[in-house]
Amino acid sequence: MHINFGMNFDAALRLRHIRCFLEVARAESVSVAAERLHITQPAVSRSLKELEEMLGARLFDRVGRGVRLNEAGRVFQAHAASSMVELLRGRDRLAGAEVTVRLSIGMLPTAAADIAPRAALKFHQEVPHARVHVLTGPNWLLFNQLREGRLDLVVGRMPEPSVAVGVTFEQLYFEDVVLVARPGHPILSEARPERHIAEQTLVMPPPGAVIASTVDRYLSSIGLPEMRGPIETVALPVGRKIVQVSDALWFISRGVVADELAQGVLVAVGLASPLLSGPVGISVSRSAPISAERSHFAACLRQVAAETH
Repeated sequence: MHINFGMNFDAALRLRHIRCFLEVARAESVSVAAERLHITQPAVSRSLKELEEMLGARLFDRVGRGVRLNEAGRVFQAHAASSMVELLRGRDRLAGAEVTVRLSIGMLPTAAADIAPRAALKFHQEVPHARVHVLTGPNWLLFNQLREGRLDLVVGRMPEPSVAVGVTFEQLYFEDVVLVARPGHPILSEARPERHIAEQTLVMPPPGAVIASTVDRYLSSIGLPEMRGPIETVALPVGRKIVQVSDALWFISRGVVADELAQGVLVAVGLASPLLSGPVGISVSRSAPISAERSHFAACLRQVAAETH
């Protein structure tokens, strides 16, 4: 790949070229970018064409009704985004404004219980000028917002391929799904507890939860492909209370109930299966502009993960 900077590049390049390019890269749509920039779609298309002519390289590939950055586009995006950020910071400093960076983090349940909060505290100590906004929710919602640019990164289990379109994933550690019970539950005394799951009331992850397919594959492997539970949740307060006051069993990521297991409030049923293990890590949109703060938060996550796993 070669980008050819023409002789008139410095003179011809305008801020509108950079703004249009970055917004189209974020939205993966010329029409959406035009709406966000409050200009016409032909104006956005014209700016992109002029920029590509100045660079001597195509920056986008057409995908369906939208566009997606190609290799040259990703290279240029990294530098264009950081330049835009610095320009805006310089403007704010000259205006005497206090520069506060806002970092939006999506946390899936397995990370929200431990690693992500620890990383957020560490990040605050090291980057006090940044404000961290935390959003939890179902994985489909968080990954949609990640692709739309409303989240800077998502921390949690690796998404299924259907959800991971346009997203890169960096593994931090492996974590298993556990079947938890109240202390003293009869199944805990069984030598082969998996043989008695069919007799139990199960609390299951809802369809769309990252671990739902993991649990379904495990149940199929022990001959229970159609088994479902009367209650579906990955929410700690709900699942914990149900298990504590009944004989129900709950399939949930170990990280969600790590404190409860350590305190003996809940007990993990002894299931031995590699099907219940999966990677946990950092997901970032492929079209996200470069961000020093996002990179720093990711470094905090890596450090915390190395210390705790």
